[in-house]
Amino acid sequence: MKNPQEILQGLGQFGGETVWYKPLLYPHFLYTKGVRCLAANTGCFWLLDFIFSNQLLPAIAEQEFQVWTIVKDGNKATITVGDGNDNVIETFMLFNTSFPLKKYTLWFIQGRLILKTEY
Repeated sequence: MKNPQEILQGLGQFGGETVWYKPLLYPHFLYTKGVRCLAANTGCFWLLDFIFSNQLLPAIAEQEFQVWTIVKDGNKATITVGDGNDNVIETFMLFNTSFPLKKYTLWFIQGRLILKTEY
């Protein structure tokens, strides 16, 4: 696995993607090539499943624009969902994760999960 700096440098190359992937378990959602690269290089396809599965929560589902931020502290992490206007919709605690980055943010816009640089 790459180190965090190499991962972040690699993700910086993605912008304005037109290649979309459908998650097998959530075919009504899409994600970009950059998100796929993040998942592959961090071993965190579970994070994509986590974001897609939590679209079932009404408070989250009603937001067309969502900001998903994972902040790691040791082996624990906090995932926060915001509305893009600094309002927190939901917060989740993970008590054991191997996610290699200290902090990372993804955007979920109208059913599509993207890197911030891909907007």
